[in-house]
Amino acid sequence: MITLEDVKKNEELQELIASSQKQLNALGYTEHSIRHISIVSERAGRVLEILGYDKNRIELAKISGYMHDIGNCVNRVDHAHSGAIMAYQILKDMGMDIKSRTEIMMAIGNHDENTGTAVSDISAALILADKSDVHRDRVVNTNMSTFDKHDKVNYAVTKANFIINKEERKAILDLTIDTSICPVLDYFEIFMERTMMSKHAAKYLKIWFELIINGTKLL
Repeated sequence: MITLEDVKKNEELQELIASSQKQLNALGYTEHSIRHISIVSERAGRVLEILGYDKNRIELAKISGYMHDIGNCVNRVDHAHSGAIMAYQILKDMGMDIKSRTEIMMAIGNHDENTGTAVSDISAALILADKSDVHRDRVVNTNMSTFDKHDKVNYAVTKANFIINKEERKAILDLTIDTSICPVLDYFEIFMERTMMSKHAAKYLKIWFELIINGTKLL
């Protein structure tokens, strides 16, 4: 079985990850490199682990999380689709079985809110993990006077906890937002589609998605 540790050692993949971030830096996007993909990988695996899925599904979710943004090295537009195809070929070259690499391709190809939706347990876990990573550490731009809305909202999030409560069957995103940087309403203006995508992904896993901002449950 190909594991996450095997994938991390793949030199081709590491170059694609680096190139993806290089291109996003030029375009002015938030961070999508090692920090982000490592968080998404860990969280996607944790979602399925806590909900009692088997080790193989958990490992595939981790790999999906680690590889999900490599399509950004082609173009930000349709990065989920190009990344899915690239991931499939890399994993094929590494010797992963067709069923497993197809599962990963499906998950990566459906993680973007503009074109995708939860189509499997792995896909749903990837969506929840990816959309939960909102934090000021993702802001690459160091000049606050030039922040766009995405920079401002991410930078305003000073604390983000992602919790899977097995007993209550909940996925909880608990955010602390500095409202002196941006109002809470701006979060919804930027992230409403992602929030709804998370809600549908949680439903696929037969759990509830709950959003808490500054101590107030909003969803």
